[in-house]
Amino acid sequence: MTSSLLRPRRRIHEDTVDRRVVAGSTAPTRILDWPDRRVTALAERAASTASARHPESVENPGKVENPVSTEGTMNAQDPSIAGDAVRRVQVLRTAHRLIATAVRPVYSVQDERPTSQVLRLGRGSCSQRLAVLEAVARASGVATRVRGLLLDGAFWYPRFPHLRRIVPDQVVLAWPEFHLTGPSTGEHPMAHWLTVAELFGNLDELSNGPGGGFTNTGPETLFEALSRTAIDWDGTTLCPTTDARTACDLSGYVLADLGHFGSRDELFARHGQTLCRVARLVAEPVLGRHSAGAR
Repeated sequence: MTSSLLRPRRRIHEDTVDRRVVAGSTAPTRILDWPDRRVTALAERAASTASARHPESVENPGKVENPVSTEGTMNAQDPSIAGDAVRRVQVLRTAHRLIATAVRPVYSVQDERPTSQVLRLGRGSCSQRLAVLEAVARASGVATRVRGLLLDGAFWYPRFPHLRRIVPDQVVLAWPEFHLTGPSTGEHPMAHWLTVAELFGNLDELSNGPGGGFTNTGPETLFEALSRTAIDWDGTTLCPTTDARTACDLSGYVLADLGHFGSRDELFARHGQTLCRVARLVAEPVLGRHSAGAR
C-alpha cells in the first residue's frame, strides 16, 4: 500500500505526455542557477581537474578513443567533433565525482531547490545532485534537457521498508541528458544527446560490471550508482544475475514516460513535484538532513 494523500492533487494521464522534440539549452533557470559563484567555481574545478588527468584529449583530440559508444551519441567520423565530445564527457565525469564528494546524500523533498543552495548546504537528494551536475554542464557550455519519468513508489520500498504506507504511489523523476557538441542551430535537435545513465559508458558495458544492479538500499543512491552500473529505464539490458533485486532492468517501475523538457523547471511546472506543498514543508526539516542509508 502506498499513499496518494501526499501527492499533488493533479494526476498525470497519458494524454498529458509531452512528445515534442526538445533542443535543450545552456541558459540559467531558477533551479539551474549556474551563474552563482558556487556553481561556476565547481565547473572550473571540474575542467581543470579533467584537463590535468587527461592532457592527451587537449593535445590530440582526434586521437582520443571515443569513451561513449552509444547509438549515435557522437559523430566519430569528425575528429574535431569527437575530440570535443570526449573533453565534455571527461569534465562531466569529473564533476560527478566532485559532487558525490562535496554534497552529502540526504532525502530532501524540495526538488525545486536552486543548485547554488544545494552546494551551500553541502547536502542534497539524488534529484538535487543531478541538478547540480546539469548546472555545471550548462556553466561549461553543454546544453542539457531532462526526460521526465513517472516511477512507481514501490521503487523506494527497499529504502523505506517500515514506511511503505506513506511512500508516495507515484514519483516524478527528472533524468538529465547532455548535448555533447554544444548548442547548434544547424543540426537535428536529437543528435549527439547523451543520457546521464551512459555518462560512464554504454548500458551494455555497465551492466557487465561488478556489483550487480542498483538495489536502492544503503548509502548508494541513483547518483552514485550510475557511475558503476547500468540504470536502465527502458528494459534494454540485464545484469548477469539470477536475483531480480540486483537486475539492471528498472523498466518495471516506469509508469509513464513524460517526454523531454528543456529544463527540470519546465517538467515540475507541468507535472508538479512528487509531494504536495504541505507535505514538503512538514517532511523537509527531517528528511532533508537524514543521510541516505542511515537508520
